Amino acid sequence: MKASRIAAAGTLAASAVLALSAPAFAHVSVQPEGTAAKGDYAVVNFKVPNERDDASTTKLEVNFPTDHPLASVMPEPIDGWTVKVTKSKLAKPLTMHGEKIDEAVTKVTWTAGGKGIEPGFFQKFPLSIGALPEDTDQLVFKAVQTYSNKEVVRWIEPQKEGQAEPENPAPVLALSAASESGHHGSSSAEDTSTTEAPAKDTTEAAPSSDSSDTTARVLGIVGIVVGVAGVAYGVLAGRRRTNA
Repeated sequence: MKASRIAAAGTLAASAVLALSAPAFAHVSVQPEGTAAKGDYAVVNFKVPNERDDASTTKLEVNFPTDHPLASVMPEPIDGWTVKVTKSKLAKPLTMHGEKIDEAVTKVTWTAGGKGIEPGFFQKFPLSIGALPEDTDQLVFKAVQTYSNKEVVRWIEPQKEGQAEPENPAPVLALSAASESGHHGSSSAEDTSTTEAPAKDTTEAAPSSDSSDTTARVLGIVGIVVGVAGVAYGVLAGRRRTNA
């Protein structure tokens, strides 16, 4: 009796861990290749998982922050996808690194020419961006994911300090301290215009977490489950002694 109850409790706890941790794996995110240092250029990847069992992701729109505009945004070609880089005039021109900036990239759109990201897969969309701002610790991008069944998911909700992660969080790029060797990066600060290009297929196997925050969350849940199991064992042992 005791063993069966503990086994049942363990199964239920394991199911709870999976249910609570799964959503954290499934949103659009952005991560740098290496570091994204203030004042430098960086290559970043927007990671897009397919969350649906009956539809493919066929379009991704990434909106860039206008409060910290980026003058140079260069996409890497991806087979089966076309990419469009949109620039807009700034309401108030800025001076960055001694240069006057009156326009900046405001949106990058990838559109699938074929099946897109099928169920059970994710895709990385790489960009070379810069120069990164020096007066902020992060850049927030708002992303819009479109499926083949016309469903649209808007990853636009900001993460508020001290609160739980929102249901559809916006991708956030953390910026590291400026490098001592000066400004450098993976691309030059040349002007980019609207482009259309096919490219190399980087569709990969099913999504996995690449954030330490997710790992910490799962470990915390596991700890709670282990604690609950220990209490349950103690209660059952006490009942056994009482009945003996």
